[in-house]
Amino acid sequence: MSPGPALHIALADSPHASLTDLLCELNAYYADAGVATAPREAVHTHLRDHLLAPGSTVRLVVASDAAGKAMGFAAIVFLHSIVDPSPGHRLQCMVKELFVSANARGKGIGRLLMAWVARHAAQKGCGRMDWNVKAGNHAGIAFYESLGAVLVADRLSYRLTREAMDRLACP
Repeated sequence: MSPGPALHIALADSPHASLTDLLCELNAYYADAGVATAPREAVHTHLRDHLLAPGSTVRLVVASDAAGKAMGFAAIVFLHSIVDPSPGHRLQCMVKELFVSANARGKGIGRLLMAWVARHAAQKGCGRMDWNVKAGNHAGIAFYESLGAVLVADRLSYRLTREAMDRLACP
């Protein structure tokens, strides 16, 4: 299905209400996986004071309908390569999150967001885009493979919880 000609994709520059709503929907999605939900005001404050703050390294790419309602977003970060300083490889784009509202899925919005990010990253000189996906997210895996992405089989993802960080920091 096509999202229609009225879809607008751009970098977010303000914490408008529909973007807060979309982040609350994302928060609820992760709550189903055991993550505590945050109150709407806390989500809005985090969006305003951290995600969209002048010094934030995160960029939110938002797909909005003709009325300006946020339908989906990609959160991206640009990283400099430590090992490859050559042009075309020294900058990388990390997609931290890709999320489309449940009522807007299946309309091509995710593909359009990823295409926008790919163009933006290429214009900045990035040599690649990377992201993580849960191993059990078969629909997400199929979607990413349909974009031409390949599984990086020789990499694993590790995490330290706050408790583990505290133990490591203060042995």
